Amino acid sequence: MKTDHVKRWMALLVIYIFNKFPIKHNKIFLFSYYGAQFGCNPKYITNYIINHYPKDTFDLVWAFNDPALKGNSDHFRKVKTMSLRYFYELCTAKVVITNFRTTDLFVKRKEQYYIQTWHSSLRLKQIEKDAASVLPASYVQMAKKDSLKCDLLLSGCHFSTNIFARSFWYKGEIFKHGTPRNDILLQVNSQMRKEILKKLKIPSDTKILLYAPTFRENDSSSVYHLNYSKLIEKLTSTFSGKWVVLVKLHPHFISQASVITNRDDVLNVTTYDDIQELLAVADVLITDYSSLMFDYSLTNRPCFLYVPDLKDYTTKERKLYFNLIELPFICATSNDDLLVKMDQYKSEQYKKEVKDFLSDIGSYENGKASKNLLKRIEEVCFDEGRDDETYEAV
Repeated sequence: MKTDHVKRWMALLVIYIFNKFPIKHNKIFLFSYYGAQFGCNPKYITNYIINHYPKDTFDLVWAFNDPALKGNSDHFRKVKTMSLRYFYELCTAKVVITNFRTTDLFVKRKEQYYIQTWHSSLRLKQIEKDAASVLPASYVQMAKKDSLKCDLLLSGCHFSTNIFARSFWYKGEIFKHGTPRNDILLQVNSQMRKEILKKLKIPSDTKILLYAPTFRENDSSSVYHLNYSKLIEKLTSTFSGKWVVLVKLHPHFISQASVITNRDDVLNVTTYDDIQELLAVADVLITDYSSLMFDYSLTNRPCFLYVPDLKDYTTKERKLYFNLIELPFICATSNDDLLVKMDQYKSEQYKKEVKDFLSDIGSYENGKASKNLLKRIEEVCFDEGRDDETYEAV
């Protein structure tokens, strides 16, 4: 404990020194889930820059816990989190972008611009102030401090904007132009699909079921057991084609391989960094209480919620923003129920209900979230002045 205290004060001293160095006006510092992955909104902002700007326009720096294993690209530099170089790059960046709360080891300078992308376009479970009674006091304190540093908070829909305004301990600007990581779901084409499936070593003519359940507070794995044999049979009879099931468990359950059947047509993709790529190629999604259902709704493809613990979850876990059974997604409480619901699936009715839902929440998603955000970043980095009318509306 004493060692941690000393390390913290040493880090703060290093930050104090580096915060005296000049800020590089075109440097953007990014990290996702505290350096754990190359993914989520920061990745898609990076990809947009790589694909639409000359290489020397921005100096991109990514922070990773293990740089050797993540984010291989000639278009950005990598640093190891908490290293001396990490603090130098962070302290001298003009723009800082992340998808999670920052700690007090980000001492923001007056000239810096901090963009908080958050890590979902819309939540099912209550967040921040709305859930303060069940969040650790240390997290609440960190969140409040983080919000004071924030210059821009991204929102995917009007419903989320209201949540952020009420519960994020934040009074600054909310950028109402969609979620960068969702752009791919509105832009995916046959070539992109082939490239993603190639990375997964899956033939391009294969249909994909993605099973992506969320985290439970208890350690029980029984709620994740699907009958894959019958499920694949039902997918084949209902939707036709040859199917492969991709199973992406929550990172907290990365060691729970026992819930995944050992067969050629059921693949464990839990360590695959980019869930948006998996959503983009999935022909059907099965999840439970994950906000992925809201991202996936943009595709208009079938989404089923496998929730055998529905009663326990809604009474013991964090409160929800929506009544699950009133959402357009199809709920099943057992393996047999799931097969029946798949058999009863009506495409046109489902698509209409999803369309109505997206209208009700006031979705901002139009596939141009990254494009609109980069206009703001250009203004910040190159002082071009602000003209909100240049942003492409939904």
